[in-house]
Amino acid sequence: MAEEVSNKPVLLKNYVTGYPKEITGTEQRTMAEEVSNKQVLLKNYVTGYPKESDMEIIASSMKLKIPEGTQDEVLFKNLYLSCDPCMPGMTAYAGFYEVCSPKKGEYVYVSAASGAVGQIVGQLAKLLGCYVVGSAGSKDKADLLKNKFGFDEAFNYKEEPDLDAALKKVRMLNMRIRGRIAVCGMISQYNLDKPEGVHNLTSIIGKRVRMEGFLAGDFYHLYPKFLEMVIPYIKQGKIEYVEDVAEGLENGPTSLVGLFTDRNVGKQLVVVARE
Repeated sequence: MAEEVSNKPVLLKNYVTGYPKEITGTEQRTMAEEVSNKQVLLKNYVTGYPKESDMEIIASSMKLKIPEGTQDEVLFKNLYLSCDPCMPGMTAYAGFYEVCSPKKGEYVYVSAASGAVGQIVGQLAKLLGCYVVGSAGSKDKADLLKNKFGFDEAFNYKEEPDLDAALKKVRMLNMRIRGRIAVCGMISQYNLDKPEGVHNLTSIIGKRVRMEGFLAGDFYHLYPKFLEMVIPYIKQGKIEYVEDVAEGLENGPTSLVGLFTDRNVGKQLVVVARE
């Protein structure tokens, strides 16, 4: 369920100049304001891939106030919602540096490379001095990988005349000795009744390939280290990112479904309010 107005929005009483002042609980309780509240609700239990028809938007009204008798609470207002809970930068950093332990000059392949995580992984790999290949689901996305994010090669896996030949560069059989595979998501598999298997898995034995799944939260203690590295890169224009932004909660269902149909580029956000 997504709501256009959170149960705890932060409100400013006045235009602020200088340092902001704390609003007391008593003041907040007297500021109760009735507002329109939109919610995206599931109409049915969803099996398989979600459809827009599985969701509905309900409008109601609510008062913005802190319940009587509560302490140390504030109201806050969400301006943006993310259609997935992923922390793309931290996921990219952890998967590339901590799980894969890359070395300069190595070959890196990134699937779903135009997504929020993939586009960052590719740029980190280039900054380290790796040769980077990415795959995406359209020609425009593949062009974006090369022209904006600096990938050495990129291809649209949906339109390859010989997909087997294209995948020969990246499939399990072509992994190098002691190669590493970091797995942080498999969105194409989440809603399948019969998930697809991995082919040629026995090749990881002779080639001593290491495949490891991970969660970004496993490495959250490294977040300060990640910021120390990535902020200068962003300021210097060495790391760029693209976000897919939809306007209004009424476009929430379309945006969510788009994650499963390869529609988005980068992080999928929904603007709830501009101010």
